[in-house]
Amino acid sequence: MPQPTDTAHHQAPRGLILDFAGVLTADPRPTHRAWAESEGLHAEAWRATLNDNPEGRRLYSALEIGQIGQAEWNEGTAALLGADVDARNLMGRAWSTVPPARHMAALARAAKDAGYLLALLSNSFGLDPFNPYDHVGIWDLFDVHVISEAVGLAKPDKAIYQLALDKLGLPGQACVFVDDHPVNLPPAEALGITTVLAQDEVKTVTTLERLLGVNAVLPV
Repeated sequence: MPQPTDTAHHQAPRGLILDFAGVLTADPRPTHRAWAESEGLHAEAWRATLNDNPEGRRLYSALEIGQIGQAEWNEGTAALLGADVDARNLMGRAWSTVPPARHMAALARAAKDAGYLLALLSNSFGLDPFNPYDHVGIWDLFDVHVISEAVGLAKPDKAIYQLALDKLGLPGQACVFVDDHPVNLPPAEALGITTVLAQDEVKTVTTLERLLGVNAVLPV
């Protein structure tokens, strides 16, 4: 179950900061495995190329902070995946069938309706030609957008969390942050932010309902 940090010395929450992939979307790994197999690749090809291949890691890190664009990343990563992999809209093809996290989106809407300020704090995987935020339809939920590609910083750099707080106009003690990667939580905690590790959508929503005093209702 997601465990929030100790809130004994925290202010009542007034801001909610959400990661994107794996929080406002379902876990993308099953979709990426299925996509890789549909392309005639090994099921773990996507993960291995982006995480284990040094050049794959370099390209993805450069994409995250805007040193290269998605089209350039598509070309470089397609070559690493295999000579027969089409580079055209590679990111979009791999991500377009990842389901949105509807329950988390409902939680975000409930928080906004209750008067919380919302920030999207996301390590980017490019905006053009495939925009994942438009695809999932959550962009307009947020008062503040801090996208790594646009600001030249990426989690877990402490500066990007401070930038989110500055844009919200709130201290860390008044905010809750949700991310699915444990490594991204300590820098937020160092700024006084209450953190929740997202591992299961329903359990994460239940934890946030308790912390924020709201009820997430799925649209009919």
